[in-house]
Amino acid sequence: MGIIDTILWPIRWVIEAVLAGSHSLLQGFGMDPTAGATWFLSIAALVLVVRAALIPVFVRQIKSQRRMMEIAPDLKKIQDKYKGKKDQFSREAMSRETMALYSKAGTNPFSSCLPLLLQMPIFFGLFSVLQAAAEGRPGVSFMTEELAEEFGEAALFGLAPLQTTMAFALSDESTLSQQATVAVVVTAAVMVVLMSVSQFVTQLQIMSKNQSPAMKESPMYRQQRILLYMLPLVFLFSGVFFSLGVMTYWLVSNFWTMAQQFIVIRNMPTPGSEADIAREARLAKKRQRRGIVIVEDEAPQETEDERRQREQPLGKERAKKKNKKKKKGS
Repeated sequence: MGIIDTILWPIRWVIEAVLAGSHSLLQGFGMDPTAGATWFLSIAALVLVVRAALIPVFVRQIKSQRRMMEIAPDLKKIQDKYKGKKDQFSREAMSRETMALYSKAGTNPFSSCLPLLLQMPIFFGLFSVLQAAAEGRPGVSFMTEELAEEFGEAALFGLAPLQTTMAFALSDESTLSQQATVAVVVTAAVMVVLMSVSQFVTQLQIMSKNQSPAMKESPMYRQQRILLYMLPLVFLFSGVFFSLGVMTYWLVSNFWTMAQQFIVIRNMPTPGSEADIAREARLAKKRQRRGIVIVEDEAPQETEDERRQREQPLGKERAKKKNKKKKKGS
């Protein structure tokens, strides 16, 4: 057992427990244990369990992203301050000021990547579990040889095996029928397109609705614009080499992220963003429907003479005369 297998062993154990449990539950509802739909839903259940467990981490990510957006203008000021200065002293000073800004805001650029980093071992663990099952080998815990054989027979729409990749279906080594090959290619292509679109929409939601005008002037915004087009391309090229079972996990996870991001932007938008303005408008309409009117306290307006008298400084003699008048009046 290599070091990678040792690291993935506990992750695979949990993945197999969730998959086997979901598969057994679906079978109890009368679904065919070898049907592609049964295994598709079992993998979808795994996504729900994993993403639900990561909700606290996601909340921290949202808070970290918001702090990063808030300090983006200050970060740009530091970058402009040392722009064109390539000496070691300037680079060290820029690094110190940047880290001090992160420390003051209580965030760092890597905290927003934490949910993705935590999901990567799960993704590779699932890849290992399904790869072993595709070869008819039992797993490390609940994925028995019988379950592995059932997964090997599972095919979406009765034609596209979940264990197969598009690359294998189109290769000379493929033993699939022409009908099955077409089914695998079409299914994989649809999954890749849906994955790319969902990722694009998720990133677009953040950029178009959840950024204040000041944030849109920051370098971070330009980096996000690059990611807006780069990440879908990653799915387009990598999806060809992953099995339909692994792509199922990726696809359902992307839809979860898109829905989760929509809820967060709608209910907890960044202050000053388009989503924040829309939320305030919705709340105002709700208050209006309920007959609640918020009246702001207005300070009494002072006259022009009063304002000039208040602003005009008094000399010593005038101050004495004013005090004498007050004493006589009292």
